[in-house]
Amino acid sequence: MKGHLFSLIVAANLLAGCQQASAPQPAPAAAKTEPLVYPTARRGNQVDNYFGTEVADPYRWMESDSSEVTDWVAKEKALAERYLDGIKVRPELEKRITTLWNYEKFSPPFFKGDNLFYFRNDGLQSQDVLYVQDGPQGSARVLLDPNRFASDGTVALSGYAVSGNGKTLAYGISRAGSDWQQWQFLNVATGKPLKDELSWIKFSSAVWSKDNKGVFYARYDEPKGDSLSGVNYNQKLYYHRIGTRQSEDKLIYQRPDHKDWGFGADVSEDGRYLLIYVSKGTDSRNRFFYKDLKANGPVVELLPALEASYSFVGNDGPVFYFQTNLDAPRGRIIAIDIRHPAKAHWQTLIPQGDNPIAGAALFNHQFVLLTMKDALSELKIFDRKGTFLKTVPLPGKGAVSGLYGRLNSPDLYFSFSSYIQAPSVYKLDMDQNRVSVYRQPVLAYNPDDYVSEQVFYRSKDGTRVPMMISHKKGIKLDGTNPTLLYAYGGFNIPLTPRFSPANIAWMERGGVYAVPNLRGGSEYGEAWHQAGMKEKKQNVFDDYFAAAEYLIEMGYTRPAKLGAYGRSNGGLLMGAALTQRPDLFGAVLPAVGVLDMLRFQKFTIGWAWTSEYGSADNAADFPYLYAYSPLHNLKKQAYPATMVMTADHDDRVVPYHSFKFAATLQADQQGNAPVILRVEHNAGHGAGKPTAMKIREASDIFAFLLKNLGETQ
Repeated sequence: MKGHLFSLIVAANLLAGCQQASAPQPAPAAAKTEPLVYPTARRGNQVDNYFGTEVADPYRWMESDSSEVTDWVAKEKALAERYLDGIKVRPELEKRITTLWNYEKFSPPFFKGDNLFYFRNDGLQSQDVLYVQDGPQGSARVLLDPNRFASDGTVALSGYAVSGNGKTLAYGISRAGSDWQQWQFLNVATGKPLKDELSWIKFSSAVWSKDNKGVFYARYDEPKGDSLSGVNYNQKLYYHRIGTRQSEDKLIYQRPDHKDWGFGADVSEDGRYLLIYVSKGTDSRNRFFYKDLKANGPVVELLPALEASYSFVGNDGPVFYFQTNLDAPRGRIIAIDIRHPAKAHWQTLIPQGDNPIAGAALFNHQFVLLTMKDALSELKIFDRKGTFLKTVPLPGKGAVSGLYGRLNSPDLYFSFSSYIQAPSVYKLDMDQNRVSVYRQPVLAYNPDDYVSEQVFYRSKDGTRVPMMISHKKGIKLDGTNPTLLYAYGGFNIPLTPRFSPANIAWMERGGVYAVPNLRGGSEYGEAWHQAGMKEKKQNVFDDYFAAAEYLIEMGYTRPAKLGAYGRSNGGLLMGAALTQRPDLFGAVLPAVGVLDMLRFQKFTIGWAWTSEYGSADNAADFPYLYAYSPLHNLKKQAYPATMVMTADHDDRVVPYHSFKFAATLQADQQGNAPVILRVEHNAGHGAGKPTAMKIREASDIFAFLLKNLGETQ
């Protein structure tokens, strides 16, 4: 990770020993209601044979964009809108969430050349606005306002890179939430756009060369078929020189013999080396290559084996510093002299500690390490030889994100937040180890009225799992509190404390918000991740169920008052909650979820997840995937109230997952609890949503929960 920038978010959750319920029974509905009448979904006769096992797929036709699918989705959308609009508390919720959301938001500042840059939102702007000012004391002006990209706010800024001299901005935009990006350029001094445009970019940043004349980036060939659902292979690394056409870009590196390799680029602080991260899908391990730009040398495969994660921290000439988990699942900092690259010559500067390293960078000629203690942030400073110097005093127990500094300056900026405290920007004087408030928002609620505490509980196999529980002070533990249990559990991603104004609206009404740190994330290092992937995925589900049981056992709530919510990989978790433990929940919300575990790898970037999940194309993986695949484990019985959520432009987890799952669940539902399909228009997997769309979605989520947990009609 480059020395001038790294960011992270931190979250924590706790629970204490609970036993698995012995007799699963669906949670009783909060109120007797007549079942909804669902749109008719044709059942086809598609049957697939997986290594001798025949698996029916009656809604295979929903994987297309046919008129039949369009018509069915339109009817489902209309049903969901009527249902949600009929919840009396919804307008009141939306009004309150809007008020809570309306506060001034700032990012930490960063410097390029003589200019200072930062993002700001006046409160309810659809997208954050990029500002520039001439030094810390200069006057600020708008450099780029993404709110002008589209009147409805659905064209978003999806990436940015300022040249080292601060004179040119490269920025990526995405439309309707798609992962596809188009990169453009503008002159910082005048604000005028340049003619350069780069297309068909996905999963790539733009990195400036030291001479400020161009950028390195990765792209795919222009798709020949459907750009939203077609499979993405053969990414290539290019260099674009400002003032030229994209067709003239120089191909730096490609590997047609490895179509599943992806490339991430960076440039060393001294500008001499092009740093190439070589990934394979979402595998947390990576290869690392480099190119000597000064000598125009070849691409050198410095770390050619896919055996660990390597993140470049900085360099002293030919000595490269890396954060790695090789032989250190919680991470360590090593030095590799590229003139003597053999492992026998590697030097460990900062050995593995008790807590995992979440990020590392060189600021003020010192190593700054962001670590996690039970998923809560810590900042530690070491000298260039790896000697520990000090721990930075943070404002409390929460998450550090957006850490910005420079190699030659003691000033370091970061954002800090928790589940009940909105992000504030702080300034650290590294020489004095003094933290001061740089920018703090004015809020429409009092954080002192709330509490966010960490607890620990035992999962089914005895594993100790942390969970954060947040609520208004003074609630009674009598089992009557409406509670939302949010989780993820996968892809080496930690759930660190993240503020949401909508959650405050939930807690104001007496709601409890709980977030457990399930296995599959990185909260305790690579071993914690591996304990929740592939054939061990059931551990993630068991951790989640144990969290629910803890909340019930400790008197926070009871099944009829407990809501379950997760997105993407967390949507898969929600599918498992419905199919394995419907007795634990009164309402379940799978959002943009991976719900068909037998065919996810056949669309867009889904193949990249096989390193995390395995693949039903492999005989060894099929049995465990089939055993828990949410779509394939639905059966005719009573299920809790369910709102399946997706978006029409999600080209990461394509909407067919949610379509097929909702159609199957509606057909199998034997109880009166509703099953609705909420489809967001002109949105994708989640990134880049305009503020109004976020508020509307949050209002629908909490209105659905309040109605189906018996809190309102």
